[in-house]
Amino acid sequence: MPRYTVHVRGEWLAVPCLTPTNTIGWLGKEAVRRYMKNKPDNGGFASVEEVKFYIRRCKGLGLLDLDDTVEDALEDNEFVEVVIEGDIMSPDFIPSQPEGVHLYSKYREPEQYISLDGNSLTTEDLVNLGKGLYKIKLTPEAEAKVNQSREVIERIVKEQTVVYGITTGFGKFARTVIPNNKLRELQVNLVRSHSAGVGKPLSPERSRMLLALRINVLAKGYSGISLETLQQVIEAFNASCLPYIPEKGTVGASGDLAPLSHLALGLIGEGKMWSPKSGWADAKYVLEAHGLRPITLKPKEGLALINGTQMITSLGCEAVERASAIARQADIIAALTLEVLKGTTRAFDTDIHAVRPHRGQAEVAFRFRSLLDSDHHPSEIAESHRFCDRVQDAYTMRCCPQISVMETVFCLCLCLNLSLKMVFAERAETISGGNFHGEYPAKALDYLAIGVHELAAISERRIERLCNPSLSELPAFLVTEGGLNSGFMIAHCTAAALVSENKALCHPSSVDSLSTSAATEDHVSMGGWAARKALRVIEHVEQVLAIELLAACQGIEFLRPLRTTTPLEKVYDLVRSVVRPWMKDRFMAPDIEAAHRLLVEQKARAVWEVAKPYIEKYRREHIPESRPISPTAFSLGLLEINSGVGHDHHRHQD
Repeated sequence: MPRYTVHVRGEWLAVPCLTPTNTIGWLGKEAVRRYMKNKPDNGGFASVEEVKFYIRRCKGLGLLDLDDTVEDALEDNEFVEVVIEGDIMSPDFIPSQPEGVHLYSKYREPEQYISLDGNSLTTEDLVNLGKGLYKIKLTPEAEAKVNQSREVIERIVKEQTVVYGITTGFGKFARTVIPNNKLRELQVNLVRSHSAGVGKPLSPERSRMLLALRINVLAKGYSGISLETLQQVIEAFNASCLPYIPEKGTVGASGDLAPLSHLALGLIGEGKMWSPKSGWADAKYVLEAHGLRPITLKPKEGLALINGTQMITSLGCEAVERASAIARQADIIAALTLEVLKGTTRAFDTDIHAVRPHRGQAEVAFRFRSLLDSDHHPSEIAESHRFCDRVQDAYTMRCCPQISVMETVFCLCLCLNLSLKMVFAERAETISGGNFHGEYPAKALDYLAIGVHELAAISERRIERLCNPSLSELPAFLVTEGGLNSGFMIAHCTAAALVSENKALCHPSSVDSLSTSAATEDHVSMGGWAARKALRVIEHVEQVLAIELLAACQGIEFLRPLRTTTPLEKVYDLVRSVVRPWMKDRFMAPDIEAAHRLLVEQKARAVWEVAKPYIEKYRREHIPESRPISPTAFSLGLLEINSGVGHDHHRHQD
């Protein structure tokens, strides 16, 4: 008998359909009738007949014709949503789809796999898993380790040994021994009671990253989870069945308890869950729709699922990847601004940067040379002021290498190997430790926020220089008929507002602590907030640099017919393919968003991808023994980087 799962005003109802020739309109009325039946006031309706509604699929939100039959329009066990006309939902209403549903409606189940062993996952791999580009499987070595550690747990239970979290309560209840017949209930109660997060749910991408990283940690074979349960978790990931995980509620002490508990709650078939097929729905229905069973927790497995810093670390990995990407592109944008403001390249001389042993600084200086070296890339703009009397430029132009965020990214070693209780199979014992504490990644992410913020701070100052005619020798606010037109006046204000907000966000989270769990957990890391605000800082940096990119390209318009270097002309052409020149005032926000997409969507049509071939060609010709620095191409460990030193020619003889 076909059954459909119907979303009505935030509630999910399973509606069987005895007659396949029933219409979509009948399905909607039956769902509304069941909804009214469950409400003391009938949901505010006098009868089903007075309710006006339309129905859409949860996958892709396609509207359904009320006159079509269910057998013609729907697949068995499909998820649909009844939208009642005139509804204004309460703030706690959970829509059937997350924000940006148009992005998720294009999801296609991946065919390729990443094999996890718990040790070799990179930040790039994790971000790609979050994007849904791969499925997961375990290596045979990981499976063997998981089985070995589980044998230790089974022996502890069988011998009724008193061990924290396995045969005892948690936190302040560590001395309360639990009888064997209650051990499974203990784990379920742990997950339910700790699912106490608040706020918006993580996006599907971030939930997928969190789930993938938790699988990676469990694959190490230290947690005591059974291979059967871990395989069920992997099956849920591969089907993109993602639990509802509120973004707030972790203090980063005994791991990210609240978010990871919400993760586990969905896996045991409780709470809400999202998949591309269902949208948000009751977890048990989503799992069933994908042919999966809820997990039945064995002793220790609830604890295994919820102890770790995967919320901090997964968001941290996204932050590292995005910070690295925007840092690369910030160099290109700054180079373009330097051209427009007729700056000098002398500050990027190789000998200057060889004096200081900072690899990131040397790499940024190299990028500026590769984009601006007029012997390699003739520039008519540079030639126009070759014999000017300017001796040096402002710090926000000549000190870009020294302010580089790359040094900050190099210093980050996000620790994925964090877990509450290590089960050492070779020692046949469990050891209660503190590897769940999030202090390391919390401090690293605070540092990252501070470092990447500086990219926006100097970008905003360069925007000011572009807009200020006394500094740029260009029309005020980069527009003709100033006064009638305001040009980039308020775009600069937006950049200033974002930079100011970042200054408050850069206050370190890791310096704060509040005692929790009846003073058992008396020092916490606040790493969850460190991760979330680092991402917010990075988003602001991306937006400020998008404004500078627009302003620099607008500055080029006033220097025509002179042309800049070939790679920077390519960047200009890319921007002009999505944003036309600013001839007179128009709605500016869409232009900023279009430029922002060129920075954050790492595709062929991205600022870095356009300039990269020229940078690498220059590298091969000038420093053949070196290779590009890639700060995120590591397994969350130390980097090995070559940095060659070479010489090139410079345009100014200041």
